[in-house]
Amino acid sequence: MRNLRLLNTLQFLWILLILGSCSSIKNIAYFQNSEIDSTKQINKKVELYEARIKPKDLLSITIVSSEPEASKQYNLTVPQISEPNNSNILFAQPILQTYLVDNNGSINFPVFGRLYVVGLNPKELEAMLQGKLESAFGKEHPIVTIRFTNYTVSILGEVEKPGKFNTANERMTIFDGLALAGDLTIYGKRENVKILRENGDGNKVFITVNLNDKDILNSPAYYLEQNDILYVEPNKAKMRTSRIGAAESLGISAFSILISMASLVVTILK
Repeated sequence: MRNLRLLNTLQFLWILLILGSCSSIKNIAYFQNSEIDSTKQINKKVELYEARIKPKDLLSITIVSSEPEASKQYNLTVPQISEPNNSNILFAQPILQTYLVDNNGSINFPVFGRLYVVGLNPKELEAMLQGKLESAFGKEHPIVTIRFTNYTVSILGEVEKPGKFNTANERMTIFDGLALAGDLTIYGKRENVKILRENGDGNKVFITVNLNDKDILNSPAYYLEQNDILYVEPNKAKMRTSRIGAAESLGISAFSILISMASLVVTILK
């Protein structure tokens, strides 16, 4: 009888341990309490995200018009070196170089010289250049196209595939970034995700977000900016696990096996 009480006590403790590990399940789901009244959203004006230019950004800028020779001087191309009297040389399409935004927030643009661009989005910079080109092209409005070539985000910590990821459409939400990284592991602390961001003035700030909270949609970190660093902290379960060595893990496994065997023996002897 005493052995049976001991066995029941061990089983009860084991069940409490399991239930304790399950109590954190409520911290796993995203967008909790996210019921939204759609009728309140009908007249709400939503502005689409536009990335802003920062120092050290790389920009691709192309000027296209019906007169290639006229627009050629405004495009930064890789110079071609030719050898005289050699007819076997093949010429490929000129390669456009990128513009590096310096620490002062400027780029050195052909003909126009230095232009301050930090804080502008691509559409605003396109409008600026089109205004400057009006006098050169007369009635024609050349097409100006601007793209970021280094829109990358680093994702570290408790994710399946930490690394550096880039996007071609100049927009990446925090969930887009986590999807590229394979999502959080079960040990990731979803209520305390940190984003390190460098602003256009060089100041660095930490932003903390709670992935469980639906209000993350209104967070300044919902859209990840170029060169953001996202870090997912390990939760308490992972930290406890990290403190347990191989010997402790083996002991826990052996303890589980002993409880199962004792339960089986008691059942047979009843």
